Amino acid sequence: MLKTTRVVPVARVALQKHELSSSGRGFTLVEVLISLAITAFVSTIAYSGLSAVISGVESTRVTATATYELNRALMILSRDLRQIIARPVRDEFGQREPAMQGGPLARHLLSFTRTGWHNPNQHTRSNLQRVNYLVEDNALWRESYHVLDRVGDSKPQRVKLLDGVEAMRIGFLSSLDAAETGNDGKSLDTRNWMENWIVDTSAVDADLPPPAALEIRLELEGWGELTRLYEIPSI
Repeated sequence: MLKTTRVVPVARVALQKHELSSSGRGFTLVEVLISLAITAFVSTIAYSGLSAVISGVESTRVTATATYELNRALMILSRDLRQIIARPVRDEFGQREPAMQGGPLARHLLSFTRTGWHNPNQHTRSNLQRVNYLVEDNALWRESYHVLDRVGDSKPQRVKLLDGVEAMRIGFLSSLDAAETGNDGKSLDTRNWMENWIVDTSAVDADLPPPAALEIRLELEGWGELTRLYEIPSI
C-alpha cells in the first residue's frame, strides 16, 4: 500500500512560526520604563490634587474653629455687659470696688458686677456675680467669684475664652451726651474716650457709676484689630 504524504506550503509554515514567536514575546525594557514613567506622572497629578483638597479642607476647618471661638468669646462678653448692675463690692483686703472699673491703671483690665447668674440647683447664694476680664499668656481670660464681698481666701474661677489675643484696649464714655460723631456724621469718634475708669482715691468710699458705653479693641493674631462698641444699660 502506498503512503500519502501531505505537503504543507513553505509560506504557511513560516507564518505559523512567526505567530508562535510573537505570542510568546514579553515587554522590552524601554516599554517597561515608559509604563513606569506614565504611572508615576499620573500618580503625581492625583496626589497633588488630593493634597490640595486635603489642605483646603484643613484650612476651612481651622478657620471655622477660630471663628466659632471668637464668636463665643464675644457672646459671653456681650452677655455679661448687658447684665451689668450698679453693685459695688469689697475685695479681699476690705477695699471698696465700684460697680465697674477698668483700664491700664485699674487692678483688672475690666471688672464689674453682673446679674443673671443662673442657679439651677437652688444653692444659697446671690444671682449677682463679680467678673474680671484680662489678657494673659496671649489669651483672653474671664474670672468670676462665688461671692460678691470677698475675704482673704476668695479665689476666682478662671476660664480661657480666646487664644491668640495680643492686646486688649478699652475706651470708656462717661455719658451719651458727650458722644461725638466722626467726620462722616454717622460713626462715633472714640479718640477722646477715657482710657481708665477708676475711682478717685482721694475720696473715701467714693461712688463711681458705670460708664454709658464701652469701646473694646482686640488685637488678634492672624486677624488684626477687632473693634466692638457696647452701650451699657441704664441702671
